[in-house]
Amino acid sequence: MGEVRKLQKKLRQIENLEIKISLTPEERFKISRKAELRSRLAELQLQLSGPQQTLGIVGDGKKEKMKRQVEDAPESLPSQTPPASKILKAGKESKALTRPALAARQREARDEAGTERNEERTEPAKVSHQSGDTSEGRPGLDEEQRLRREEAEFTSLKASWEKAKFRLRLLEGHNDIVTCVVAVDNLVVSGSRDTTVKVWHVPTATEHKNLGGHTGGVTCLSAPPPEYCQRLARSLSLSDKERFILSGSADCYVKIWALSIGQCVKSLYTFNAVTALCFVAEEDGYIVTGSDGGKVQAWSWHTLQNCQSVNAHQEAVTSIQSQGPLVFSGSAEGGVSVWENRCSDRDPLRLLQHWSAQVIGLKEGPGGRVTLSPRGDKVFVAYGRAWLKTLHWKTGATSKLTNHSSTTGVTDCVHQTGGLLIGSCYDLANGESMLNLFSLPQCRYLASLTWPDAPRILCFAAWTTGSGDHRWVTGGRDLIVWEQLPSSGKQRGDITVKRDGRMDSCFLESEGDTEDDEETDDYEDDGDDDEGERGRSDGAEDEGSGSWLRCALQ
Repeated sequence: MGEVRKLQKKLRQIENLEIKISLTPEERFKISRKAELRSRLAELQLQLSGPQQTLGIVGDGKKEKMKRQVEDAPESLPSQTPPASKILKAGKESKALTRPALAARQREARDEAGTERNEERTEPAKVSHQSGDTSEGRPGLDEEQRLRREEAEFTSLKASWEKAKFRLRLLEGHNDIVTCVVAVDNLVVSGSRDTTVKVWHVPTATEHKNLGGHTGGVTCLSAPPPEYCQRLARSLSLSDKERFILSGSADCYVKIWALSIGQCVKSLYTFNAVTALCFVAEEDGYIVTGSDGGKVQAWSWHTLQNCQSVNAHQEAVTSIQSQGPLVFSGSAEGGVSVWENRCSDRDPLRLLQHWSAQVIGLKEGPGGRVTLSPRGDKVFVAYGRAWLKTLHWKTGATSKLTNHSSTTGVTDCVHQTGGLLIGSCYDLANGESMLNLFSLPQCRYLASLTWPDAPRILCFAAWTTGSGDHRWVTGGRDLIVWEQLPSSGKQRGDITVKRDGRMDSCFLESEGDTEDDEETDDYEDDGDDDEGERGRSDGAEDEGSGSWLRCALQ
């Protein structure tokens, strides 16, 4: 396993090198070896897997079958088998996985009732007796009916997504990686490391506006709600229907763009490279920004004056999201902070909770990028591993949701839309990319969507049409619009829908995950590697690729 881990580490470093703005000759040489390293890794994985066959893979492609034939087994429920990392350390093969139906029932019972339920469910037997007192049996019957109803709803939802069809359209225009996307009405707005913000007309898949003005890579975008746009539009003598977009850049500026005229109407200088931002729709409105040095700042939407500056994190702030008066910030070192907006002209943000990487169980890893998606008292965290974390931000309890059945998978972004939790997934070993869909609030696996030669997905936005169909946009190497097609009829979709049976029963929930979470992803050299190359690789990882956002600052 030593050589496998070493190859996985090298591939992680190469993937991070590829998205840097400028490359040295040594880095270009490393990138040129990617195909060779992947081929060697595939050989080793097949040797380790032996004659074992993959469990429950449904879908097209020999590549998918090869991909799953690895020794790195997924983690299962704690009551059934040890974590995959412990299985690997002991050198044992994984036992048969827990049946998906049992795992689903346990998940639902924990989410809704807070306790685990036995598979046999003895409660219905009690209510079948027609004795005088039925008060003890009635809750069990209601619970049984609720579980059956939810199971039927989930089965129907899963069946509909197994028939899903999407038409993909490539939006061409950026000449560097797309780092951020937002959707406004029938428009998609994208920001890129090429320093531009582009506006796209979705129905025609054409470039609508090219907003040039930043001198550094664009790292983040946000769209204020219409009512806040109205106030600014009136002050600028523009139409009440005007929409504005906020863009943050490595040039230390936040710019406000009027979409109809394609011009920057206001800008503010932050004195720090802006790596994340969000709009807080409370009172007069606030812009909250995060910097490459870990600073969180609040700005008045009305005056654009700085209201607060806090040295909140030790490394670059890679994600800021708002939920009502709450603001969530995540940083490259793995820490997550929760703030409450007190709607004040001075120091509006009050820190409610801060959870370090050690508490959350993320550590500082090769990806070095945390992406957040809050939901009630939980926040979903993507952090460049094969899992999604769910953080109960009030208590610090965490749970893990498998987003890839191999430890070579990495999660770059997470998003919620229309009762769905969507996580992007990229396999370092073979370069395959996909979106995994989970139902909310139970977080049960529905299906995976992919297409031939799909690029790594670094950012995501979603909305629904008037008819209720999904429209998505994904960014990374390519900017792609996804348009959902009717599941019936003869229309052929561009995407492939597949289900990985191993992900049905790979949901692991544990209150307060330990360092074991990361054992399969901490790749350490055994000392027999070329010292010069390893030194350069580690240096590049620590300085340049600890966060892919940092590459815009070099």
